[in-house]
Amino acid sequence: MKTFADLGISESLIKGLTELKILTPTEIQEKTIPFLLEKGSDFIGQAQTGTGKTAAFGLPLLMKVNPKKDTVQALILSPTRELGQQIAKQLFRFTKFSDKIFVEAVYGGEKIDIQIARLNRPTHIVVATPGRLIDLLERKAIDLSDVQTIVLDEADEMLSMGFKKELDMVLTHTKGKRYTWLFSATMPKEIKDIIGKYMAPDAFKVEIDKDNVVNKHIDHQFITCADPSDKLNVLLRFLKTQGTNRGVVFCKTKSNAQVLAKQLMAKNIPADAIEGDMQQRDREKVMRAFKGEKLQVLVATDLAARGIDVEGLSYVIHYQLPDQIEYYTHRSGRTARAGKYGLSLSLVMKDEMKNLRFIEKNLGISILEAK
Repeated sequence: MKTFADLGISESLIKGLTELKILTPTEIQEKTIPFLLEKGSDFIGQAQTGTGKTAAFGLPLLMKVNPKKDTVQALILSPTRELGQQIAKQLFRFTKFSDKIFVEAVYGGEKIDIQIARLNRPTHIVVATPGRLIDLLERKAIDLSDVQTIVLDEADEMLSMGFKKELDMVLTHTKGKRYTWLFSATMPKEIKDIIGKYMAPDAFKVEIDKDNVVNKHIDHQFITCADPSDKLNVLLRFLKTQGTNRGVVFCKTKSNAQVLAKQLMAKNIPADAIEGDMQQRDREKVMRAFKGEKLQVLVATDLAARGIDVEGLSYVIHYQLPDQIEYYTHRSGRTARAGKYGLSLSLVMKDEMKNLRFIEKNLGISILEAK
């Protein structure tokens, strides 16, 4: 079994990893880190959420940055504020015992003037959501002329959220000056178009569980419900079996998420909802409560849940099946993280079974009836 030292990671970064109890490289880290350290040229990594991608690209980035140069040398694009903040925090923790490398996260939902002021301090790595980065570029508030590497993290999520135009603008703006490291759980046509347009033809590719689009540590099950109202009763019975286990329940619409959260609270279940129209302040309040384990259940829409990374979630419930197959993948990926096991449970009526079997066939998974 390889160690981080075997992969070429510096002793000071290994001390930071050890304090975080990250002791053994994951498969994506083992296959990615040596290449990125030695060559660092264009790279494509296909791996599921929760497989350790942040360290896979973050550790080589930290080792390539020159802390003595007060310029932005690397850019990480992330689909959501939450994921961006999480990446920045993780990189900061990795460097506890090494030369100080300054990482700044910029995203929508916070006053841009505050972020511009922070970028005026020495900054080596910027983690950005695509929309906010374009705002900063248009104001000439960020200088990317010294960027040597751009990381596109969760690239498929960025495209499904409608950021294609922004990605094109950023990649065109930096063309010819940087390497691109792209990470994605799935490889739809739009991703292949970006690879063909902006990356070298000989880009190095690593695929983890290519034939398992969904994390193999997830157990996929379904329960048949008589009608929409029966779904609530089934969900309540399931939650009673879970004790202190926590998870996310997915709905398709904002109104459904709000109603379901209120129904659960009325049954004395510690629950709350996040949905796309919430004020950022309210969203952060709910997420703090969920991460702080004051809530047992988070009810979420697909858009609102993007970028959520909460450790130790035991299950994901599809209260309503998603409209897109990719959403099933991203929903399910909220559980079974960092090598742990989890449950992805769909509540379906008889007329929804056809949709469930379509998801099952296209993702190459088995979705079995819960016993």
